[in-house]
Amino acid sequence: MLKFHIQDLNLYYGELHALKKVNMQVEENSVMALIGPSGCGKSTFLRTLNRMNDLIENVKISGKVLLDNEDIYSPNVDVIALRKRIGMVFQKPNPFPMSVYENVAYGPKIHGIRSKAMLDEIVEKSLMSAALWDEVNGRLKESALGLSGGQQQRLCIARTLAVNPEVILMDEPTSALDPISTAKIEELIETLKEKYTIIIVTHNMQQAGRISDFTSFFLNGEVIESGPTEKLFYKPEDKRTEDYITGRFG
Repeated sequence: MLKFHIQDLNLYYGELHALKKVNMQVEENSVMALIGPSGCGKSTFLRTLNRMNDLIENVKISGKVLLDNEDIYSPNVDVIALRKRIGMVFQKPNPFPMSVYENVAYGPKIHGIRSKAMLDEIVEKSLMSAALWDEVNGRLKESALGLSGGQQQRLCIARTLAVNPEVILMDEPTSALDPISTAKIEELIETLKEKYTIIIVTHNMQQAGRISDFTSFFLNGEVIESGPTEKLFYKPEDKRTEDYITGRFG
């Protein structure tokens, strides 16, 4: 099943043509890695998938981004509802300056859940899904800022899961973390794809090779090649893909 179907997507920041005729398909319950050198459009593309670029002045977008066959840029789309369906985890862990519990309960409360029993259940379930419950269940009332970097990032993943999304976008979620925390998040991604579709920007070729089912290689705002990770890494069709993956540039 296709989760996303992107057709001829162009994005301009003022005069700058940042994404050029991007065509891509993302399968449901898979991990898609976006790779390419800095400034090639990966994060910009990621942010088009939950309309985060709407918040930037002078952005013009053309083409289609179909989520379950509906264009998310059509005028009748409720952007708040869309962002509930498509969660996002950023490069640096960004927990709110409140307790561990309140971080996870924040989203469900905004969406109208008031029952303490229900919130308790969502918090526990989300922290368990983010492989964090065993480490923090005695510290739920303590500030989230007291957690380690890796724990904070898993808390941000739990916070995303708490509103029951269908898709999780991750913008280099492990680049600020040590190898042990990185390994935990990679294991977590492996488990999460059973229930969610995950699209991850990564600079780390080994990481893309380890965790993704599909990979798209971006260069200067274009998708040069996109397909099953194994094929892209071992039998790329484009010389530029091969050069990037083998470290000849980028």
